[in-house]
Amino acid sequence: MLKIENLNIRKDDRVILREIGLAVNSHEIYGILGPNGAGKSSLAYAIMGCNGYRPYQGKIIFDGEEITDLPIWERARLGITLAWQHEARFEGITVEDYLMLGMKKVEGGELVEALKNVLLDPKEYLKRKVDKTLSGGERKRIELAAIFTMRPRLAILDEPDSGIDMLALDRIIEFIRDLRDRGTTVILITHRADVARIAKRAALIGEGYLVREGSSQEVVEYFENRCLVCPQFR
Repeated sequence: MLKIENLNIRKDDRVILREIGLAVNSHEIYGILGPNGAGKSSLAYAIMGCNGYRPYQGKIIFDGEEITDLPIWERARLGITLAWQHEARFEGITVEDYLMLGMKKVEGGELVEALKNVLLDPKEYLKRKVDKTLSGGERKRIELAAIFTMRPRLAILDEPDSGIDMLALDRIIEFIRDLRDRGTTVILITHRADVARIAKRAALIGEGYLVREGSSQEVVEYFENRCLVCPQFR
């Protein structure tokens, strides 16, 4: 479904991704593992087409079509979505309206199911406003619920474990597998080896380079036991 060829990205006169090449299959969970600051989120922003992350070299191919130069809204129309590293910041609309923003067909039962999947009581949350009365963890869960109702073809989940204290790891695993089972291909970006194990295949990013790619078991084993600490973290 997604192929990245020799991707190089420069940000603020600094090269942040170097010669990245990988392929993600349809209907799989693919992990991107690495320490904070390694370039994982930059790769997510490049795939989504975010401003400032256009590659100066390389290609991004989605479902056989090159999308390297497409704007973010056209990528969204193709079925690509990104759950941001930080929680949703829409203000003033109800949770119900927020969940319906990306739905092709509004079904109340699906809204209820989505909230239950992230351990939020629909009776309590559907009519609540997305505002400062919600905690960061609640906002993050609502954003994940919106991904569920959106039914994207490709969902890039950037550090979904950031609310790990509020949303148990086993629930995150179940949620991601539910997305996959509903037909969504998932790219799971994380700094946690235990979360990366959810994926079938994975890539290890370090200092902007693709250090390792293979089964998640192989990549996690390399990350935990043989990967050297990047200079900036010593």
